[in-house]
Amino acid sequence: MADAQDELKAAVIEHTKASGMRRLILASINSLKGLRSAIRSEAAFRQELALAFVLVPLGLWLGESSIEKALLVASVLLVLVVELLNTAIEAVVDRVGLEHHVLSGRAKDVGSAAVLVALVLMVTVWALLLFP
Repeated sequence: MADAQDELKAAVIEHTKASGMRRLILASINSLKGLRSAIRSEAAFRQELALAFVLVPLGLWLGESSIEKALLVASVLLVLVVELLNTAIEAVVDRVGLEHHVLSGRAKDVGSAAVLVALVLMVTVWALLLFP
């Protein structure tokens, strides 16, 4: 356990001292780690990602103008972004403590509500653009 903590501390120090292209590369690596973690640990993210693999090309094909294509694709990608943020909130809450606390429950519920709102937005955009 101590080795993992020391490794993490060294990585944080290296990342904060990095600049320019090296910092960009390290940030990209961390982003990919986060994506990989969400794919491995979150069934909802995997489902939404599978949906995105279908809907993004479909949106590019069905959109009649560049604006329509952008709205269709962006609404799908927004769901993924919000799900990632919800996953981060859940991880932080669980890190603080697994015992039930009203504020922990509220944080998780609000994160989940944000995902629901993003899904409703996506469905609304698709319905308005494809069925005027």
